[in-house]
Amino acid sequence: MTLKVAIQMDPIEAIDIAGDSTFVLGLEAQARGHVLYHYEPRHLSFREGRVLAKARPLTLRRKTGDHFDLGNWTTLDLSTMDVVLMRQDPPFDMAYITATHILEHIHPKTLVVNNPAAVRNAPEKLFVTHFPDLMPPTLISSDIAEIKDFRDQYKDIIVKPLFGNGGAGVFHLPPGDENLNSLLELFSQHSREPLIVQKYLPAVRLGDKRIILIDGEPLGAINRVPAEGESRSNMHVGGRAEKSLLTDRDRQICEAIGPVLKEQGLIFVGIDVIGDWLTEINVTSPTGLQEVTKFDGTQLEKDIWTVIEAKRAAT
Repeated sequence: MTLKVAIQMDPIEAIDIAGDSTFVLGLEAQARGHVLYHYEPRHLSFREGRVLAKARPLTLRRKTGDHFDLGNWTTLDLSTMDVVLMRQDPPFDMAYITATHILEHIHPKTLVVNNPAAVRNAPEKLFVTHFPDLMPPTLISSDIAEIKDFRDQYKDIIVKPLFGNGGAGVFHLPPGDENLNSLLELFSQHSREPLIVQKYLPAVRLGDKRIILIDGEPLGAINRVPAEGESRSNMHVGGRAEKSLLTDRDRQICEAIGPVLKEQGLIFVGIDVIGDWLTEINVTSPTGLQEVTKFDGTQLEKDIWTVIEAKRAAT
């Protein structure tokens, strides 16, 4: 089976090939004989009933500083593609949401991974609220009185933007910290969106586990340990990846959410677990594939493409 695959992502020249999950997804597709095209979200259009993208043929190789070739520009009718990988990074803003609406016109005739309607309806920090028994005490609100009441109840809290990503704008406010009012003023000046406030989980000092689910099944995990003096475990703010295995609680969480992910066409998902609690369900542009490979040799990109090929063959 040879598939025509269009990858909607950020500029290919800017990626870190040592850690980028889209890069290894592209390499695996190429190894299987699939034909790749690259385009950025700004090159996506809806015109007179057709979904178009100004794209270029893409060839990848694992060579630092020389990891890609792009061919001549062409206008693709995305309904003629077999697969579109929607892999641009957040923020999950109106541009991102608009892209899901446009791609919904071609899915599932062209298989969009992940299902654009499901992506639109499942922002990371909101999707998890559908599993309240699995998540830590959480408040989503713009109401200052509610936020202060939540802090009075739990004392030690985390405050972060609802649609943030990569650890940006995440604040730990321990008991006695006097910065809450200033933070609320700062957030309100930059956005009308509600904030998410959660009970602080001390277990984060031992790591924030990223579990990769493929078509609803947990197939790999890493633990991300915060740097000294940090409450955030994100790699680009100094977090350290460690080998990790799934606990009984991790499996319980995955068994609860896995069937929902599969039903909604969310093929590649990364969830975040701190201690015994599910904190995020990442469906927009999940990462972690290369980190898992470094520790146990498992190439989860192969499993992802096996699922994609099976779904294409069934249509």
